[in-house]
Amino acid sequence: MIKQQLARFNRLELLAQATPLEKLERLSAWVGRDIYIKRDDLTPLALGGNKLRKLEYLGADALAVGADTLITAGAIQSNHVRQTAALAARLGLGCVALLENPIGTADANYLGNGNRLLLDLFDARVELVDNLDNADEQLQALAERLRGNGKKPYLVPIGGSNALGALGYVRAGFELAAQIEDSGLAFAAVVLASGSAGTHSGLGLALSEALPGLPVVGVTVSRSDEAQRPKVQGLAERTAELLGVPLPASFKVELWDEYFAPRYGEPNAGTLAAVKLLASQEGILLDPVYTGKAMAGLLDGIGRQRFEDGPLIFLHTGGAPALFAYNAML
Repeated sequence: MIKQQLARFNRLELLAQATPLEKLERLSAWVGRDIYIKRDDLTPLALGGNKLRKLEYLGADALAVGADTLITAGAIQSNHVRQTAALAARLGLGCVALLENPIGTADANYLGNGNRLLLDLFDARVELVDNLDNADEQLQALAERLRGNGKKPYLVPIGGSNALGALGYVRAGFELAAQIEDSGLAFAAVVLASGSAGTHSGLGLALSEALPGLPVVGVTVSRSDEAQRPKVQGLAERTAELLGVPLPASFKVELWDEYFAPRYGEPNAGTLAAVKLLASQEGILLDPVYTGKAMAGLLDGIGRQRFEDGPLIFLHTGGAPALFAYNAML
């Protein structure tokens, strides 16, 4: 039912084919457990990442309403802002981004390298703010200011994570389900980073219909289980409502919140070890903000026997450009 309803919504169709599902042969041997990786770091815009799937739907909506400027917000090293700015360039739209410095660093690489450097190349306009504690209101105020200057802004939420954006990962969930069926394997779980919740909610919604017995484990990158759970649950409910379907009874929010310390945007020792391990074993780059923390959770979960028997899937949501901003910590 969900898959049929999804076809009603327009998207830009920038992602023409499925991203690979690959076995991590050397890492699997190293940990003694088969681990597969879904390569959403290989999406075809601005060095890849998961946000393109959401932006396919949000960008289509922006064009449909006649917008001439995309506005959004995030950290200075936001992968989402980088991909939004790239999409704006691709579509011939302007882009204005509100950026905060969540870790309060004065490091020159964090302030000007990595994703921040790419924003300049995409010709995005940046406004630095003290914080994004009231991001919705701040973006609305920015939109009003731009309208006063004759612009037609389209508000892209942080992470692209509203019900429309989450459709990108509903679609990805059915894509992954088809790859799992083709593999003939009985996977024990899918593990991913859980942040603004659109990826987690959309993927979980699709898999709860397509493969209802498969756990989707979100490793939080900035919040406790208590704070993150209503974000994931609420967005899944709003996405189901947008699709015009009931939330499947099998939908379940599973969160691990032991790995995000000390805070969003700041890696811990386990994060850095996971980044270095995957690079040295597989030549695959994780980032210090999202995928490094999620991989640290997956590896620790194996060590603590938190998974049922069977191979595991790690959703690689991208973010490698941020490595160049964190070189002092690596």
